[in-house]
Amino acid sequence: MSDIGDWFKNIPFITRYWFAGSIAVPLIGKLGLISPMYLVLWPEAFFHKFQIWRPITGTLYFPVGPGTGFLYLVNLYFLYQYSTRLETGAFDGRPADYMFMLLFNWICIVITGLMMDMQLLMIPLIMSVLYVWAQLNRDVVVSFWFGTRFKACYLPWVILGFNYIIGGSIVNELIGNLVGHLYFFLMFKYPMDLGGRSFLSTPQFLYQMLPNRRGGVSGFGVPPSRRPVPQEQPGGGGGRHAWGQGFRLGDD
Repeated sequence: MSDIGDWFKNIPFITRYWFAGSIAVPLIGKLGLISPMYLVLWPEAFFHKFQIWRPITGTLYFPVGPGTGFLYLVNLYFLYQYSTRLETGAFDGRPADYMFMLLFNWICIVITGLMMDMQLLMIPLIMSVLYVWAQLNRDVVVSFWFGTRFKACYLPWVILGFNYIIGGSIVNELIGNLVGHLYFFLMFKYPMDLGGRSFLSTPQFLYQMLPNRRGGVSGFGVPPSRRPVPQEQPGGGGGRHAWGQGFRLGDD
């Protein structure tokens, strides 16, 4: 148990709480401690009964059962893997900027969910984070199942197809990809590559709550630098799955 505790403590701060909430809330619903009908996002209950917690629980809850358990575990893995990579890579030392990205994506997904009567928002938020990571590391070659390899920029769309096979729908994944693209375009592509105005900036109160952990100017002046992803050693090391494991172009 101490090994599990050490592993959990080593998860980056924001990812750790998101990951823990994505386990605790489905478990609460599974055990019947709170009825799942109070955990999902229902527009009528949110607007007319002022059940304002639903956008949060609807993002953390997922109905775990014989037909959905594998899909839940796969997306929980994606949450841990790519949120950790972003928080310790592109957003390293900038927890406020990372929190702002999550909040922006979450608000967009909640608005979309209310408009489209979507009850579960876990997968869209995870996919939006994965999309941002893929765009910031678009030239990195990743490996997927059965040894397939391709550039990271295609990873969100490969996972969209993968989730469609095991889950039967692409709506959640598509919305997540679109929201991730909106953030990436407004934060990086439009102001930096196309010379447009900057529409997004991290609010000052987030810097007060989550100050930068190293010197420098708050916020982004240039796209976050990419960190090389170490190549997995032969033998796999403990049986970990290599979904989305990054490799630099030219590596064997």
